[in-house]
Amino acid sequence: MTYDAPRLLACGDTAFTIEFAAGIEAEAGARVMALDALLAERALPGVLETVPTYRSLTVHLDPLVADPAELGRAVLALAGEALAPLPAARLWRIPVVYGGAFGIDLEAVAAHHGLTPEAVIARHSAPEYRVAMIGFLPGYAYLAGLDPGLVLSRRPSPRPVTPAGTVSIGGAQALVASIPAPSGWHLLGRTPVKTFVPKRDPAFLLRPGDRVRFVPTAPERWDALAAAAEAGETVAELCEAAEA
Repeated sequence: MTYDAPRLLACGDTAFTIEFAAGIEAEAGARVMALDALLAERALPGVLETVPTYRSLTVHLDPLVADPAELGRAVLALAGEALAPLPAARLWRIPVVYGGAFGIDLEAVAAHHGLTPEAVIARHSAPEYRVAMIGFLPGYAYLAGLDPGLVLSRRPSPRPVTPAGTVSIGGAQALVASIPAPSGWHLLGRTPVKTFVPKRDPAFLLRPGDRVRFVPTAPERWDALAAAAEAGETVAELCEAAEA
């Protein structure tokens, strides 16, 4: 539920959070991004970093430059101004090799839902997802828009390591992983696209509000696409802007 008015939550003497909703909602996410953009434009003294999430924005500050309480009230006031429509979102078409060694949980997910692996791929690649948040690890893109027929609780035992580029599902969300990491999500496939490259500008390929379409890709194309990505090519296709 989106609040009638955002809430100011103290986080010690070097940060505070502006919270817009009690759950994950598109409206709250849009307001978070609007406030984040407005803060970047205003450049208020003392603001060091902003961290947008599904439903809130955390502001890290220098208490020697700005009083946390005063800055918090100022940002809360700005939250009321951050209602202007956002620019059209970018739409990315991301190649994914599903199943086999690339998506070791595909068959288990299909069996759980009483579907064929081909049907799971069709359902997973059909929606246009929205990047709801970048978080947990650098470049990890959490996606809203998963087909309700694929919703599945996370694995009871997380794997210690999963590959970079893993495309997975957990609960009602989908995910594009950026680096090797532990995960309890269900691995459906993998993309050669590098969503996080520290020396690239910008380092993150995807940003909150972007749209994503997954493109099923033959395993035979993996080596060529991975080599292109390693050489610095984006590999993902940037399409015309979609409606925000």
